[in-house]
Amino acid sequence: MKEITGIKEYIKPENLVYRKSSLLTDDIMHYCPGCGHSTTHRILAEIIDEEGIQQDTIGISPVGCSVFLYNYIDIDWQEAAHGRAPAIATAIKRLLPDKYVFTYQGDGDLAAIGTAETIHSCNRGENILIIFINNGIYGMTGGQMAPTTLPGMKSSTSPYGRDVATMGNPLKITDIVATLPGTFYVTRQSVHTPANVRRTKRVMRKAFQYQKLNRGTCFIEIVSNCPSGWKMTPVQANKWMEENMFPWYPLGDLKVPEEQQDQQPKTE
Repeated sequence: MKEITGIKEYIKPENLVYRKSSLLTDDIMHYCPGCGHSTTHRILAEIIDEEGIQQDTIGISPVGCSVFLYNYIDIDWQEAAHGRAPAIATAIKRLLPDKYVFTYQGDGDLAAIGTAETIHSCNRGENILIIFINNGIYGMTGGQMAPTTLPGMKSSTSPYGRDVATMGNPLKITDIVATLPGTFYVTRQSVHTPANVRRTKRVMRKAFQYQKLNRGTCFIEIVSNCPSGWKMTPVQANKWMEENMFPWYPLGDLKVPEEQQDQQPKTE
């Protein structure tokens, strides 16, 4: 048997395990260590790359932690005012119906100042994909309470915890849009483990493919962590998310096309 003398013996196409997507730029992402945004960006870039739709995809960047998303994935982008990404996506899709159009928004952007745009674009059934990152807090501006902040959860504007009596309950906006006639596919996922990353990539790929059917809005919520805003290490934040966020925002499909209801894979 030939003796292996160096690492070059292993660097062969047949041994390739992972290659960075060509759509990911060389810019260093600004996210905090352990944040779910970077993982979501990676799988988003991989899907667009693998589907061969780079030249036909237009993303809408939000105001929030992912405001600089256009620096990291090499496709066409449009920056939107705070909360207005679905309105911009609506205009672009109607003008360029053959393009794949998606928004990428946080909970403060989508479920607070952008609630009206979110609800009405979904109700109209605009043929776009909305990707919603829910970390239960305003991550970029100082860790303030968001519409999705859990009862009793502390933030910089609810230092004693969210008081439901005075601050209301968390807004389950994904559950709301799932009831609207204009939505075609609605699901809630996460990216905190390899299994969940694979699951999220599968459903996100499916949502892009559904745009060609022209059947309505696809909506993907990704329940994520915020180690900095939650004042935890990434490992602690993931554990806290599993124990606290998931019971309030359970993972899985909320609305699927009728013809596929009997064929839906179980959530990992």
